[in-house]
Amino acid sequence: MLFNSFLESVVKIKHLSLSGEISHAKMSPPYRLELAEKMKEKVKTAKKAGVMALFYPNNKGETYLVLILRKTYKGVHSAQIGFPGGRYEDEDKDLMITAMRETREEVGVPEAMMNVIKTMSPLYIPPSNFIVHPYIAISESTPNFIKQDQEVEAIIEVSLLNFLDETNSINAKVPTSFDVEVDVPAFKLNGHIVWGATAMMLGEIKDLLKQVL
Repeated sequence: MLFNSFLESVVKIKHLSLSGEISHAKMSPPYRLELAEKMKEKVKTAKKAGVMALFYPNNKGETYLVLILRKTYKGVHSAQIGFPGGRYEDEDKDLMITAMRETREEVGVPEAMMNVIKTMSPLYIPPSNFIVHPYIAISESTPNFIKQDQEVEAIIEVSLLNFLDETNSINAKVPTSFDVEVDVPAFKLNGHIVWGATAMMLGEIKDLLKQVL
């Protein structure tokens, strides 16, 4: 989809209600509800993070979304696909600022290029005990991405048409932090399997966009 057409339509999401848990449930791993129930007391003291779903035109004027492949490390989100974003810091005014700051740090997009148009539903992630607050933003110009080598293995540019294509909503067998493989709903984007919290947040974004595009 050409970005000019996307831009005309996407602003309508400002007035739409969020589907939250309904959308999240479509892309939820089967063990998530049980795990969240076990950890419901921890939610009260969970760490906070902000992430950004940034849409922008590529150099051909087509609409794209940026994701990242995280580095391999000793942690539950090692080598997974995610949004640019990260942990709330005391100097951040709010979690939207967190998402914007972390996007600049991880993929090199300055805050001035990001126009946040929608605050999405927060999502609790039991394995890491984080509450993640996602935001949708648009950049009207093509970003010059600069990868933060310490945390980001690769920058992944996903076309909007690829993201919205129903054939890219799949079921996949993936390894979990419990050292077992499970079948989960997922997106297949640019050859990568996107599942878990990122897929759940993408699911809500997709359901929202489909109402206006």
